[in-house]
Amino acid sequence: MADNQSRVGARYTTPELLAYVEKLHAPHDGSLAQAFGTPAAAGIPAIQVAPSEGKLLGMLVGLAGARKIVEIGTLAGYSAIRMAQRLPAGGHLWTFESEPKHHALAHANVAAAGLSDRITCLLGKALDGGLDALAKTEGPFDVVFVDADKGNYDRYGRWAAEHLRSGGMLLGDNAYFFGRLLDDSPEAEAMRRFHEEAARTFDSVCIPTPDGLLLGIKR
Repeated sequence: MADNQSRVGARYTTPELLAYVEKLHAPHDGSLAQAFGTPAAAGIPAIQVAPSEGKLLGMLVGLAGARKIVEIGTLAGYSAIRMAQRLPAGGHLWTFESEPKHHALAHANVAAAGLSDRITCLLGKALDGGLDALAKTEGPFDVVFVDADKGNYDRYGRWAAEHLRSGGMLLGDNAYFFGRLLDDSPEAEAMRRFHEEAARTFDSVCIPTPDGLLLGIKR
């Protein structure tokens, strides 16, 4: 039997191997390539999900039959575009971004992808009333994807638990908190609460992507 390290693939991945499988299984069309390359080109942090994780998000959205998605943390719009490409006609994704420059870049990338009718880019901190206002007019939701400030993951998870439909899907990127999940810090404590509360409210698993992807199905 393989040990835990080999089961998550840590022994076997190399940059060349990852490049091969991403090119094969998670290729970019023009709009995805533009959105993925925007952070480096614009001089903002290149912290978007990797191509394979982006493809996985889109597949999960499709498998869930999602029509209403909330994303918390837009950056340049790459993950939003990945998910919105799998929405059916009439489906919609709302994404929150607190940084004006990031929001403007994402808005441009969404328009270039031809998805302005499916994606609404909202400027502002999601917890400053935006999430609650959206829930009043558009909830409940099918999918909530969290990829934002780690110190508030527990609060985002509670909002998702309240506003997802039964059977709805919670997704949380960076679930390993860059290897610091078990540290003694306020952010790590918030991330652990996110995990622990998700485990109580959702049928959940932490998928061993490079930095962990929490997946929960609301009971």
